[in-house]
Amino acid sequence: MPDKPPLSPMPSLPLSFDGPLGQKIIELHVWAVGEGLRGAEAAALFDGLCQRLVAAGLPLRRAFAGMKTLHPQWGGYGYTWSRQLNAIQPQQFERGEEYEQGIFNSPIGYLIRLSEARAATAMTAPTVDAGPWLHLRRRLAGPEAHLDFPTLEQLAADGATDYFAEVVRFGADGNPSYGTGVGYSFTTDWPEGFSDDDLVLLKAVLPVVSLAMMTHAGHTIASGLLAAYLGADAGQRVHAGGVERGSVESIRAVLWYADIRGFTATADVTPGPVVIELLDEVFEALTASIRARGGQVLKFLGDGMLAIFPFDDATREQVCRQGLDAAAEAMCAIDRLNATRCEGGKPAAVVDLALHLGEVLYGNVGAVDRLDFTVIGPAVNEAARIELLCEPLGRKVLVSAELAAALGSNRGLVPLGRHTLRGVREPREIYGLEIA
Repeated sequence: MPDKPPLSPMPSLPLSFDGPLGQKIIELHVWAVGEGLRGAEAAALFDGLCQRLVAAGLPLRRAFAGMKTLHPQWGGYGYTWSRQLNAIQPQQFERGEEYEQGIFNSPIGYLIRLSEARAATAMTAPTVDAGPWLHLRRRLAGPEAHLDFPTLEQLAADGATDYFAEVVRFGADGNPSYGTGVGYSFTTDWPEGFSDDDLVLLKAVLPVVSLAMMTHAGHTIASGLLAAYLGADAGQRVHAGGVERGSVESIRAVLWYADIRGFTATADVTPGPVVIELLDEVFEALTASIRARGGQVLKFLGDGMLAIFPFDDATREQVCRQGLDAAAEAMCAIDRLNATRCEGGKPAAVVDLALHLGEVLYGNVGAVDRLDFTVIGPAVNEAARIELLCEPLGRKVLVSAELAAALGSNRGLVPLGRHTLRGVREPREIYGLEIA
């Protein structure tokens, strides 16, 4: 896309707040600060802002607020308000080329790039003021219409007459704390467009609204990161304050221990990026079946993974069945994945899986400055030892006698005899899962 023309001049903030416009600015500042202090959700906060702007006389037709985030699946969140619905439509934007290209081709993307360029210049030339925000105004109708972005052409075709966008950056010296801050856009279908007072009001309140938005965004980002790296339940517990070393509780759970057979030999003769792709696809195939049944992936152990399905007396049999069903589904998913990979000339993976149940300690273990939220106990070790029997027994899924007993009848298991497990005194009865 060619470089855009310079931004048009904007009305300056009032020198006095004694008049009606100044009072509106003060009222919106007080409201935004209060919403930020109470941690209002971003959607509700932006809806409240739009409602108050309309009440203040701003002829809004449509408004948008969006921000990037730190999440392995989602690249950003957006909130769109329209006068027709008089409500917020929240959006999650999946990471990928389509999302990035959409931002790049938008007025907000242009402001982001301009903001980054000014920040970079300010670092080498202290006399340059990078400023915490940048804005853009475009007439969409009449002789002054300037439709230099695809978005503006669409808005004009829908009847909009004026457009205002602003990006509020976060971080010292323009280095953003969370992506680029918050990007906003506002349109009207008022024949005369936005008035100078309308633009002054928007410029005055968006920085403080952005601070309130980031209160909730920071919480969302932290929750998402903890869930992605620790698991949903463990992440929630840590975010709620469960951070003290040695803080554990005893729980009962189905233990799910999986490992890729012969992975070291495959990795030795396979390029690194291909190995990572294999791991990602295998782990997604395994995790999808767990995710759908309420299980929690606690960690990935190189080429293996550990997951749990917690239960109590009332849910014991049901959860055990869910764990077994997840195993059967996962193995079918791995078979489909291998078929696809082989067609593409890529290495396949044989996954061994062991299921066990028992009482474990669940919580924080580690050094004073580096903790792991995990499960420990003899049952965990026993699950890992059972998995090692998969290859010698010619089975992909093995089940302990304790889990088999908890499943009751019609469990689809085949007895494979008693076997010695390293580190376990008595031989254990082992069962194999018949997969259709």
